[in-house]
Amino acid sequence: MSILEVCNLQKTYQQRGKRIEALRGVSFNINAGEVLAFLGPNGAGKTSSIKMIAGLIQPDSGSVRIAGCDPQRNPQALRSLGAVLEGSRNLYWRLTPQENLEYFGVLRGSSPKATHQQAMKLLDRFGLIHKRRTPVKALSRGMQQKLAIAVALVHKPQLLLLDEPTLGLDVEASQNVKALVREIALEGCAVLLTTHQLDLAEEISDRVAIIQNGKIIAEESTVEIIKRFSGSTYIIEVEGELNQMQLSKIEALGAILEAGQIVYAGTKQGLYRVLTLLEPLPLLFVKQEQSDLTQIFLKLVREHNYV
Repeated sequence: MSILEVCNLQKTYQQRGKRIEALRGVSFNINAGEVLAFLGPNGAGKTSSIKMIAGLIQPDSGSVRIAGCDPQRNPQALRSLGAVLEGSRNLYWRLTPQENLEYFGVLRGSSPKATHQQAMKLLDRFGLIHKRRTPVKALSRGMQQKLAIAVALVHKPQLLLLDEPTLGLDVEASQNVKALVREIALEGCAVLLTTHQLDLAEEISDRVAIIQNGKIIAEESTVEIIKRFSGSTYIIEVEGELNQMQLSKIEALGAILEAGQIVYAGTKQGLYRVLTLLEPLPLLFVKQEQSDLTQIFLKLVREHNYV
């Protein structure tokens, strides 16, 4: 089921007498239970897209649907939306976690009783129950970020916008937030992630959409886009030394010995023939050289820089 549908968004600004095309036909969707990483360099059109999804600015043309409703025409659509802005800007720092959750829950239309129950449930789930009466400003950065996500979820939205959810967190806090995001998605919430931390996007997203110069230049499964841009070179390391006969035979298959490792660029069938020739030497590892999302992102953005 599609929770967010963005269709052919167009937006033009006038800046210092110049016409700037911020968005040029931006379209994508997110299904329930899916994490979409929405990536792009500064000025590519991410912020304009997000503001249109949140109903803050109007497109010149095109449409947004959140759970089937247009946030521009029906403000009730925004009750299906939760947002976490970079820097925990959706929190009141002088209030406690419990007060923040209960305030925002009622503000978004829940009854005081239902909000209190949901607040206590979220505090317990996010490991903040013991800090429920501590002012937010006295919490650690990791706790503040977990609370920011809890506040965005207190009214049980179908779509969650996440902006740089792990920025500035230590390793443990980052891992906790990543796990929470995946749990939230598994429970059926659609998640739109914006981040410049491409390793984070690679780790937790199901799909990526890359925007450059106001246009979507790539949108596909995270696994598939990495697979598509990765080569077919395999690195093999064995324990012990190859004899001359083994070396000659694997070289005949196109493999080379380099810095103590066997490098083979070819088919999977050829790889198995190379491995057979290495017997009886124990294998230490076999790995495929693989592009990461950072390399792919930079390649695509550079290619479309002047398009």
